[in-house]
Amino acid sequence: MLRADPALDERDRSILKLLQQDGRLTNIDLAQQINLSPSACLRRVKLLEERGLISRYVMLLDEKAAGLAGTAFVLVTLDQQGRAALDAFEAEIQRHPEVTECCLLAGAADYMVRVAYANSADFERIHTDILTQLPGVVRVQSTLALRTVKKTTALPV
Repeated sequence: MLRADPALDERDRSILKLLQQDGRLTNIDLAQQINLSPSACLRRVKLLEERGLISRYVMLLDEKAAGLAGTAFVLVTLDQQGRAALDAFEAEIQRHPEVTECCLLAGAADYMVRVAYANSADFERIHTDILTQLPGVVRVQSTLALRTVKKTTALPV
C-alpha cells in the first residue's frame, strides 16, 4: 500500500498530494509549499517519476462544459473468455473516445465500461453502433448515472 511505503516520507507524500490537486504547480511553488529548496524539490519529483509513482501529467476537462452531460456504466458480457477474445475486445474498445474507462471484472459480467455521452440519442448511438458491435459481445446492461456525488483522480497517499 502506498501510504505504508517506508520509502516515502511526509515531503514525498505532500508532493504527491499537491501535484494530484494541481499538476501545473511550478517547481518553485511546490518547493515553497513543502518548505524545500527548488533543487531538492525537483530531485524528489524526478525520483517519484523514475519510481513510476508519477506516471504522467494531464489536464482534465469538465464533462458538462464539453457537452457530455451523461455518464453510463455498462456491464459487458462476452461469448467467451479466452485470451484471444479478451485481447480482441480490449484492442477494439481502445479506439472509441466515448469510452472513458474499461475494467476487466471477476463476476457475472466480463467488463465494466464507463461511457460519456451528450444526450439520449448520443447514448443510443454509442450503445447500438459501438458497444453491441464490439468483438464477442453477447450482452450489455447499462446503468445511467443521475448525479455524480464524488469523482476524483487523486489516490490516497
